[in-house]
Amino acid sequence: MPFREFERLSPNRDETAHERLGVLFHHSGLGFDETIGRMLDPASRVSYHCLIDGDGTRCTLVPDTQVAWHAGASQFMGRERCNDFLLGVAFAGDTYQVPLSGPQLASALEWLAARWAPLGWGPDRITDHRQTSPGRKRDLNPAEWDRLFAAVLEHFGRCSH
Repeated sequence: MPFREFERLSPNRDETAHERLGVLFHHSGLGFDETIGRMLDPASRVSYHCLIDGDGTRCTLVPDTQVAWHAGASQFMGRERCNDFLLGVAFAGDTYQVPLSGPQLASALEWLAARWAPLGWGPDRITDHRQTSPGRKRDLNPAEWDRLFAAVLEHFGRCSH
């Protein structure tokens, strides 16, 4: 059964075309509702494409075809400015305080499944904020990144496309 999903469009986005070469995972550091409130506040200048709550509920904040402001100074796949080419997905909460829940992992896999084959993604196309902004960002907790990446490999296989 699919997880519940709803949309609350953030003003913190660029309506320019987005390449969608992969996905950058985050944790929001706040609860689900608090994070949505922050993403809807133009003063925050922050947004994700998707936010996933502990029960697996997803909130779309920026359409996949537009640029969300989630990565800041970042680098991945030999390129800078990850906002321009990676979708931003955040798990509500802090992965150093509370591990990812089973429903969060399952919801992330469901979200990925709708994009994986159509966009030609493989395991080499996913990362987290800690890896794209070393020394500046610390999300996800490395143990939780390992859990997420293992779940992706198990679900989609190890081949790159």
